[in-house]
Amino acid sequence: MSPSGNPQPKPPASEQLADMVLKAIKTGGIAGGGIGAFWQLFQNSDIPKAIASLLIGAGLSYGAKLLIPVHKGNEERAEKAGKALNQGIDQVFDQVTNQVIAAATGFENKYLLCQAAECQAFRSEGMAQHDGIFIPLLKEVFVPLELDSSAMQAGFRALELDKNPEKQRELTIWTFLAQAQKTPTFRQLAVLAWGGYGKTTLLRHIAFRYGTKQLPKGVPKLIPVLLILRKYRNVLSQDNPPDLAQLITENHLPGLAGAEGLRPPINWAVNLLKNGKALVMFDGFDEVSKQQRPKVAQWLTAQMRRYGRSIFILTSRPKAYREQDAATRLQLSTSLWVRDFSQHQRRQFVTQWYECQERYANAGRNTPDVQKVAKESAQDLLQQIESQQALKDLAKNPLLLNMIVTFHRRVPGAELPKRKVELYGEICRLQLVDRPRARGVGSVIVQCESQKILQQVAYIMMRSHVERIHRVTLLRWLERIIKGRKENFTAEDFLENVVEISELIVQQEDEYEFAHLNFQEYLAAVCIAQTGQEEILYRRFTDDWWKPTILLYAGLISPTRLMREAVQRGANDLAYQCLQETTKQVDVALATELAAVKQTVVDARYADLETYLKNREWRKADNETYRLMITAVGKEESQYFEDEELLEFPCEDLKNIDKLWLTHSKGKYGFSVQKEIYLSCGGVANGKYNKKAYQKFCDVVAWRKNGYYEFDKILMDGSGPRGHLRNCPEFCVSGLKSMYIRRPPYGTEEKRTESSR
Repeated sequence: MSPSGNPQPKPPASEQLADMVLKAIKTGGIAGGGIGAFWQLFQNSDIPKAIASLLIGAGLSYGAKLLIPVHKGNEERAEKAGKALNQGIDQVFDQVTNQVIAAATGFENKYLLCQAAECQAFRSEGMAQHDGIFIPLLKEVFVPLELDSSAMQAGFRALELDKNPEKQRELTIWTFLAQAQKTPTFRQLAVLAWGGYGKTTLLRHIAFRYGTKQLPKGVPKLIPVLLILRKYRNVLSQDNPPDLAQLITENHLPGLAGAEGLRPPINWAVNLLKNGKALVMFDGFDEVSKQQRPKVAQWLTAQMRRYGRSIFILTSRPKAYREQDAATRLQLSTSLWVRDFSQHQRRQFVTQWYECQERYANAGRNTPDVQKVAKESAQDLLQQIESQQALKDLAKNPLLLNMIVTFHRRVPGAELPKRKVELYGEICRLQLVDRPRARGVGSVIVQCESQKILQQVAYIMMRSHVERIHRVTLLRWLERIIKGRKENFTAEDFLENVVEISELIVQQEDEYEFAHLNFQEYLAAVCIAQTGQEEILYRRFTDDWWKPTILLYAGLISPTRLMREAVQRGANDLAYQCLQETTKQVDVALATELAAVKQTVVDARYADLETYLKNREWRKADNETYRLMITAVGKEESQYFEDEELLEFPCEDLKNIDKLWLTHSKGKYGFSVQKEIYLSCGGVANGKYNKKAYQKFCDVVAWRKNGYYEFDKILMDGSGPRGHLRNCPEFCVSGLKSMYIRRPPYGTEEKRTESSR
């Protein structure tokens, strides 16, 4: 009561919850009695239990973060602190989750919390768990997957997004769930993607959001059911399998975390399915064995017909979904493809993951110093990924990005380009052994030394100078290799397992290739290292085809002998690059000698540009500048710059280019000259585009006339005004990039008006 006698207004529910946590802490910490005190306060509180359940269900991680520092306090330090904290997080989280489930009223509420609890952690099956790497909550690190609309037909038109191509990248699973009840086409969704693209994680995310009643606006309220098909493949492929309602009641419910003794009302599952109130998710059609797929496909088709008002999502790798028997073919009405992770998605995941890891490593603190470390670590990794095309290609796959960020944290301060051999090795083991074993698939590749077989294939392909090989030829190679190793499986079975399960080799009609040329080069390098055939590399020092393999080989062994041989044969540049690749100890005298080679290498890189500038061949100098810049960020000629690549462009390269232009144009041309002009036009050296300043700049340097951008009329005879050349507004002085446009090599630009910019 207030002094006036009137009831005081209740504080917000979040404040009451925080007050309860603090009271529980004072009562006895988080272990044993602390949990009991916390739960007693929860039960006795006048917060409506439904709201409290939702608050705690949606914010379990924050409860854990509040409690962990008190319990752990000053007990543990260094490595012991990390291990103990990781266990403490799991224990507290499990206890609170179980008690929340127990307190929920009504069967359906309890079921929702059980389904959510099953999906709350972010775990990648098959990935090894390392000391100091904490398992985050899914909601802390999940990045929405973008879906490809290209496979959609009639149902897609209902979204009216095909009229605006820009919005097609905004398609997520929630887009379709929001439309599903009024658009029957979207009641059956097949989500297709290669391994590691986050299909299972997506379904877990959906189940968690539904289970904790945290739905996006416009999405219908449904009861989620997540069924992992590999768990039920034997049941569903028998002669008289249970129907879906029976499977949910007798198999799915009893297997959920915290669902012991949970009994559904009579006909609960049947009514749910018939009334269209269920969201049934079948995960991993590809993880059903090839022999079992026809019967499982028939069962799935029958259930979707029987309960046509409910919504179904099925995930699968494309090959298993496409290549089915015609008589038993499973085909859902809408097929969606998961897109590669974009640069924005990569940045979001790495940032969130590091923020989560640093909080856990610092006993739940989220103070500015912790945030600073997380931000710096994330930025370091992202910069390394974006500067290396090979890493960028791998990071398009969410699972491999997870591996990369885990590897980066385990080896603090490491330069990933120097550790590629270790990273590739872990990826090969994950794809060939750990992940198939965790999922109970790929018996052929798991039971043999499959990597050694692929190493020999990669080595033969390198010697043959081929990236792609016909099926007949590949099977002939495999038969010879498998026979020599005295294995008891066929070449066809091995190839099928490698393609469908590991995806280290992909099929293009009747031809096959490694998923990325880097894997072919890495496996060939391992083969050479393990068989002691280094001498075969000596004859290939000047062969660009072999250069990546030689560098990967240098990262596998102590390359002193290799580098000495390269120096003796005049391949000083290659020898110096080998030194940069290795983390092994090398001969000190040789390392000193190669360090002197560095400047020679740098001078050679800019030799053509300097020649063109000396001869006043401005057009050639312009194109050579573009070539130097695009290759410096790991791209091929004719590709475009991304915004972040320009903002994070290596300053040393840009300074060297600028110096050459300044010197040979007597101060008339160069990035620093253009920057000076841009700033005088009102621009700001902060990397942000200023439209008015850019327009004025283009007028001053004669890149625009009467409102038209005339890049195709750049004067390449040196007669243009100061700053007219080079034709690339990427400005840099002392590492400050101020503004940019994307451009291909000179001569391919189209005239653009301001309205088209």
